[in-house]
Amino acid sequence: MAIMITDECINCGACEPECPNNAIYEGGANWRWADGTTLKGTIDVDGGKQVDATSPQTPVSDEYYYIVSDKCTECVGFHEEPQCAAVCPVDCCVDDPDYRETQERLLQKKDWLHIA
Repeated sequence: MAIMITDECINCGACEPECPNNAIYEGGANWRWADGTTLKGTIDVDGGKQVDATSPQTPVSDEYYYIVSDKCTECVGFHEEPQCAAVCPVDCCVDDPDYRETQERLLQKKDWLHIA
């Protein structure tokens, strides 16, 4: 499963630099697949939809920091626990019940985001 940031976020920004996938963005900021990954050019996402990895994507939240679920690997393959949750001073980085993924799927996602 991915991690999400609840509306209890105080916008401190502690979580953002901790994400190895650059999946965390400030509220209102556009995100890109290429940010913090090795993805470039045209990529397939969402079951075959093609996008440019450097194209800005619509923010998930305009009010507080947010996590792009499709880029979140819960730090699997990088750390023992999600680093955003480890540093969050108000414990608002929690499991996202809408995005349940196995350990194997999270590792596959990590490998896709960081092609060697």
